[in-house]
Amino acid sequence: MANTVCNEAKTLPISHRAAVYDCPGSISTKIIELKTPEPGVGEVLIRLTHSGVCHSDLGVMTQSWDVLPHPTPKGQVGGHEGVGEVVKIGPGVPEGRVKIGSRVGVKWVAKVCNNCAACLEQADGVCFGRSISGYFTPGTFQQYVAGPADYVTPIPDGLSSADAAPMLCAGVTMYAALQKSNAIGGDWVAISGAGGGLGHIGVQIAARGLGLRVIGIDHGSKEELVKESGAELFLDITKFDPSSMVREVQASTDGLGCHAVIVCTASNKAYEQSLELLRFGGTVVCVGVPEGVSIPIASAKPAHLISSQLNIVAVSVGNRKDAKAVLDMAARGIVKTKYTVESLDNLTDVFERMSKGQLQGRVVINL
Repeated sequence: MANTVCNEAKTLPISHRAAVYDCPGSISTKIIELKTPEPGVGEVLIRLTHSGVCHSDLGVMTQSWDVLPHPTPKGQVGGHEGVGEVVKIGPGVPEGRVKIGSRVGVKWVAKVCNNCAACLEQADGVCFGRSISGYFTPGTFQQYVAGPADYVTPIPDGLSSADAAPMLCAGVTMYAALQKSNAIGGDWVAISGAGGGLGHIGVQIAARGLGLRVIGIDHGSKEELVKESGAELFLDITKFDPSSMVREVQASTDGLGCHAVIVCTASNKAYEQSLELLRFGGTVVCVGVPEGVSIPIASAKPAHLISSQLNIVAVSVGNRKDAKAVLDMAARGIVKTKYTVESLDNLTDVFERMSKGQLQGRVVINL
């Protein structure tokens, strides 16, 4: 039986703290007080305790993604890796679907229509009626947020909220990317940007969760993290030009190259060399949004693709099934994000360090 009135755990504050993009187009956030929202029909209100900080948030804030159709509005609350506790249930939520006190997560896709062709194919990231958390929809850099009861993600018992937060975008995206690569246990997979927030999680999912053999590619300062995450081989981008990088990968893979390459960095250079790292029948999976208006894969010519039967695919985050799978991996200790916890007041500084490539792993904001 549906709820006819809101169920509330305790008295809620009239307002709460939030970080907004006060000058979209630049790296700048401002802490303000916002009115605590009421959950609408079919929604729950979540008291957020943690939010991961993703490179996608930087792209939204600085308006550097040409794939987003409209300029980010001033005053936008960013963030899309939020974890918290349900504190109020709106009308129209079926009894038992979610309970007061349950921990749930908010992902990049905040809401789907559940009815379009993409939704019927479980392609949540390209739902024609989707809402994006932190982009024209209130995000998770705040203490309270409302979300659809049928789309927020249950957080497994035994997994801390800080550990769960990065799984809601970085984890689910890399899991979906590896699934789309069609690589199977024992196959070689190269991960470009392997020491980043997405990359080091992807290395763990691949090596420890899926039994793949991983070559991590990144700046030399991230070698220890990449190897700790399970990569068999690490290649320092500062020590190899594109040709020697290709030769090194081939030498490590029986002269054939990798079965798949996951590009989870925004680097144009990573995309430029990605096809050259593949063996016949291999697949490049595009994850990181590159600088510029097109992917500069110089070798992506039909003759080259045809002669070696190569594939180029992409993922736009993952779906609810992917989220459940990667959270289960994290709860079982297969995947463990390397992260630091910082306060909401430090968010601008976090973004500045992210833009300079100075972060190791992930940052989680304690709200």
